[in-house]
Amino acid sequence: MTPPVPHTTRRRSCLLRTVISFLGLLIAQLFFIEYSASSPSTEAPTEVVRATLTEVFLILEDPKLKDPAKIMPRRRLLEDVIAARFDYAEMSKRALAAHWTPLTNDQRAEFVDLFKAFLSDRYAGKIEGYSGEQVEYLSERLEGQYAEVRTKLVSSKVEIPMNYRLINKAGKWYAYDIIADGVSLVKNYRSQFDKIIRSDSYEELVIRLRNRAVSEEKKEKK
Repeated sequence: MTPPVPHTTRRRSCLLRTVISFLGLLIAQLFFIEYSASSPSTEAPTEVVRATLTEVFLILEDPKLKDPAKIMPRRRLLEDVIAARFDYAEMSKRALAAHWTPLTNDQRAEFVDLFKAFLSDRYAGKIEGYSGEQVEYLSERLEGQYAEVRTKLVSSKVEIPMNYRLINKAGKWYAYDIIADGVSLVKNYRSQFDKIIRSDSYEELVIRLRNRAVSEEKKEKK
């Protein structure tokens, strides 16, 4: 006959099982949190492009922002919407290509800011020239952390293919290049920047971008 287990021993055994169960539950929860944080986002690249362009068109079509006096506030709104889904650091890195590697962190940060301002000013006029064009979403191609969304800008006069290349970072999709009518924005500027750096220097490129930014700032104040 098995001797009865002392009350104290049974209580310790019960407590031990409770602790083990609690630790098991805690580990499972931590694993779930870590897995959820590292798992890829469920958002679709096409929907990210669609949502961003929809916001852009809403701003452009807003009658309260069509007053000439509202040009700069409207431009800032457009820049904020676009910046939320454009990876300017990735664009800068690809535009500079091999010239990006030797830069310090401070130089990289400065270049990203200058390139962002340059692109905003360069394409503001084109965006603000919107006159009711529609976007057709054609297809989506996924390859690991990269995606390409093919669209077409359609008006009564022209049809322009516009492909958006995106990268997934921390579960979200960000655009890093636009191919308009077969011409890559990043490759176009990579060629121009490389020519300036090789004929003059990287410092000369920065000076030109900085001067352009100052020039645009003066125009805004007039």
